[in-house]
Amino acid sequence: MLVVGELRYGILGGYERLAITLSVCVVTELVLSRWLRGKVASIQSAYISGISLALLLKPETGLLWPFALGAFLAIASKYVLTWHHQHIWNPSNFAIAVLLVLAPGSVAILSHQWGNHFATNAVIWVFGLIIAARVRVLHVTLTYVIAFLAFAALRSALAGTVFLVEAAPITGPMYQLFIFFMVTDPRTTVSTRNGRIGVVLIVAMVEALIRIAGDRHLAALSLFYPAPPILALAVVGPIAKWIDLSRRGPR
Repeated sequence: MLVVGELRYGILGGYERLAITLSVCVVTELVLSRWLRGKVASIQSAYISGISLALLLKPETGLLWPFALGAFLAIASKYVLTWHHQHIWNPSNFAIAVLLVLAPGSVAILSHQWGNHFATNAVIWVFGLIIAARVRVLHVTLTYVIAFLAFAALRSALAGTVFLVEAAPITGPMYQLFIFFMVTDPRTTVSTRNGRIGVVLIVAMVEALIRIAGDRHLAALSLFYPAPPILALAVVGPIAKWIDLSRRGPR
């Protein structure tokens, strides 16, 4: 599907980007697992992180270092930023958030490169919903979507804009990856169903506050404006995971 997507829509911006992120993710995973834990790691997580970064990162033309650095940060965060032997940030979310904050002039994220064909987007949503249901995180996805639309209605009322304008971003490719694969990450979500619902509601609320602040041009939060959902999760997610792990204690 990545090959077809690149041929038709240019979703990767070049196969070398995928090669760099995958290779750095896999090598970093294998080296750190062997060095710090004394065992050979499964590369499934590294593979998923590499694909996510290759799809979501959109730096300036010709720049490849964000893919290499992002891949290293994503995997290294699993071994360094831990609590009770579990990582508290979604690896891809952490890497993208760091790059957006530290290099906003060079790095952006995917916004609209998958086309607007109804059939293409319908297939993505159907498969995404099926996958979420199979891994039992559909309640997280649906909660976020409902919350996003509710806050979109609020933003529409506050700003006097058309509701569809405020709701439209959730149909974009970045949000599709976010709601199906990032906010639902089993390793970095909290342990209870009600807890996951509560956390995703807070993420949606923080995102809405960032967007409202952007509408009012508050300079203090300007670093959050390029990717409100990514940075909202980067702030809320690890705090919730830390609280959850602290309450449960080491296992």
